[in-house]
Amino acid sequence: MTPLVPYVRRPDWSTDDTLVSALAAAMVDFEVVPFDALDASRYDEVSVAVVDGPSADQLAKLPHLELVQSSWAGAEAVMPVVPDGVHVIRLVDPQMAETMSEAVLAWTLYLHREMPRYARQQRAGEWRQHPIVHARDRRVGIAGLGILGTAAARRLLAQGFAVAGWSRSSKQIDGVSCYDGPAGLGAMLERSDIVVNLLPHTEATVGTFDADRFATMPAGSAIINFGRGPTIDDGALLDALDRGHLDHAVLDVFDVEPLPAEHRFWDHESVTVLPHISAPTTVETAAVIAGENIRRFLATGELPTEGLVDRSRGY
Repeated sequence: MTPLVPYVRRPDWSTDDTLVSALAAAMVDFEVVPFDALDASRYDEVSVAVVDGPSADQLAKLPHLELVQSSWAGAEAVMPVVPDGVHVIRLVDPQMAETMSEAVLAWTLYLHREMPRYARQQRAGEWRQHPIVHARDRRVGIAGLGILGTAAARRLLAQGFAVAGWSRSSKQIDGVSCYDGPAGLGAMLERSDIVVNLLPHTEATVGTFDADRFATMPAGSAIINFGRGPTIDDGALLDALDRGHLDHAVLDVFDVEPLPAEHRFWDHESVTVLPHISAPTTVETAAVIAGENIRRFLATGELPTEGLVDRSRGY
C-alpha cells in the first residue's frame, strides 16, 4: 500500500499549492494529500505528515502520528501544536543557508558602506562625502552560530570582514572569534560595529537584546535582526536609536507579523523594515529534503541528526 502523507496547514490559511506540487514531485512513492482534502476515514493510516503551520485540532485527529516534518526552519510556532511523543523535524536546507548568508552579506554591506547615512543626506539635499572604512576594520558579530549563522560567518569572512560569533555552547569556526555563554555574548557585543541576530525564538532567547545589551554595543553601531522578533525588546531598541547610541536597525522579523501599521518602526528614519524575506523556503529543495527524511524514517525508523527538535531546548 502506498504510504499516505498529508500536507497540514491551518484551515484559515490558504494551501501553498506550489509546495504541495513540489512535495508530490519529490515523493512519487507516497500519496501526498492536503489535509482538508483527506477523508476522515483515512486518519488512522497516517504516521507521518508534512506541516506548514498546522493547528493543534488538525494534528489531534491523527491518532497514530509519529513524526512531522516542518517546512519551516524555526520550531517555535510548530512545537506548541504537536502532540507529546511526536517527533518534529524542522527544515534544514543548504539552500536556505545560502540564501540567508546572501541576505546577511547584502545588509551588512548596506550598513558597512553607510547607506542609511547617505539616504538621510539625500533627503536633506546634502552633498557630503565620508571616509571609507575597509572591511578588515569593520567588526561584525553574529549571535547564533547554528547552520545559518555559520554559513553567514563564512560568507562575511570571504569578503574580508573581521567576524566574531556567539552561541550557547562552544563552537570553533576557522577565522571567526567564537564566544559562548552569558558573559561571552556581552564580550562579542562590545567588539561589534554591526551585530547580526540569528537567534531562534525560545523561552531562553525572549528579550535577549534588551536595554543592557544595547548599552553594551559600541556607540554608533548597528543591528540586523534576521532571527526572530521576540528576541529583541522593541522599546529598548527604539530608545537606543532615539538617543543615537545605535545608528541603525535592519529588521526582517517582528513580534507581530505583518508589522502593524501604527508601529513606530515604519517611519523611524533609523530603521529599515523588511517583510520577512531574508531566507524564505525554497519549495523545490525543501520538498526533496522532506521526502528523504520521511522515506528514511518509514523504512528504518532513523531520524536525522540535523533538524530533529529537542523539546527541552525548543529548537
